[in-house]
Amino acid sequence: MNSPDLLTRHLAVEIFDAVIRNGKGLEEEYACRIERFEKKQPLETRDRTFIRLLVTVMLRRLGQIDNIISHFLKKPLPDHASYVQDILRISTVQLVFLDTPAHAAVSTGVSLVKSDRKYFGFAGLTNAVLRRIAKEGKAIHEQQNEAELNIPVWLFDKWVKEYGLTTAKKIAAAGLKEAPLDFSVKSDPEIWAQKLEAVLMPTGSLRREKQASVPQLPGYEEGAWWIQDLSAAVPAQLFHGLKGKRAIDICAAPGGKTAQMILAGAQVTAVDVSEKRIKRLKENLDRLGISAETVCDDIQQWWEKNHQTIPKFDAVLLDAPCSATGTLRRHPDVIRHRTPQDIVRLSTTQKQLLKTAVQMMADGAELIYCVCSVLPEEGRLIINDAVQSGLVERITLNSTEIPQEMITKDGDMLILPFFYEENGGCDGFYASRLRKKEKKN
Repeated sequence: MNSPDLLTRHLAVEIFDAVIRNGKGLEEEYACRIERFEKKQPLETRDRTFIRLLVTVMLRRLGQIDNIISHFLKKPLPDHASYVQDILRISTVQLVFLDTPAHAAVSTGVSLVKSDRKYFGFAGLTNAVLRRIAKEGKAIHEQQNEAELNIPVWLFDKWVKEYGLTTAKKIAAAGLKEAPLDFSVKSDPEIWAQKLEAVLMPTGSLRREKQASVPQLPGYEEGAWWIQDLSAAVPAQLFHGLKGKRAIDICAAPGGKTAQMILAGAQVTAVDVSEKRIKRLKENLDRLGISAETVCDDIQQWWEKNHQTIPKFDAVLLDAPCSATGTLRRHPDVIRHRTPQDIVRLSTTQKQLLKTAVQMMADGAELIYCVCSVLPEEGRLIINDAVQSGLVERITLNSTEIPQEMITKDGDMLILPFFYEENGGCDGFYASRLRKKEKKN
């Protein structure tokens, strides 16, 4: 298998298989497989980009892809032919969603099946199915219901219950698009917008629609900016001033919010449970030329061990572990791994972490709670329970701080994935600004 076309597609299938059948995360598996492969043979940047594109489209649109294929298979393939199934999938992506010339997509698909003697007998079937998809696949695609086919029923139903059918469909559709590059800059956003060929968004982020090799962009080496989705950049902006304050960033990696807090003048302690993620955070801060105290530990255990000796914090940012179902554009593997039981489990964790975060607050401190999810069980309902129980009270947001469309009736922040869709959309995010409930004498 020496052809570059066959190699890239074979690698994409391997990564997809690991994500779908072995529960691997896309980011980690992609990086690991590419690194391992390049020890034997270097890849062009365009090949690495194409591999990632193939896998992400397969993951995003798996329901549509399988529906198209089913029109041309009399019966499902046997379990031992999963590789053939994935070749049909990757070829369908090229034929229907990426406009690859039909002869190229069909021939590489058939060649991949023939490349392994175990599957040689499926070559004729592969050729016949792909030729029909080349002729009829796009017509089937035009009649498909994207939300119904690609989004798990349990998740779509939750969106419908919270936001209504029309909005739920828009949330689902937003998750199928490629995400643009968003930047947070240290200073001079107008200047960097020009250098990066980006536009200045209403929240202060820069957005570049054209994809690029990030390390090769102007300002990377000098640490003038970092990649951070527009939505993820908003929560750290919600504090009423951080200059000179002691702040803690809980679940801090990869460090975008930590960087924002440092540059706003705070003395920051960044905590994350993962050594690998803390290492990445340190590397990111080093490139930016800034630093924070870093702690690799479970935040609840760390606070229990140290609360008598560490002063409480003036600002607490809790980016709580969540389903990440607001980030489907960037992390399409999420939708293949999450279950309703995960939401229940995560909600329990979020409530526990919120209680710990409140314990860490000094008098007059502010707490920002946020999640990259728009499910009420992970956002609105968590905070409503905390307010009703007397644990915290809201400090409501207003339109002088963030755009009005991001403010809920309760005064929290809610960014739905289709906001700014004309510019490429957003990650779905929820945040609430809180303080301790004052005790009455």
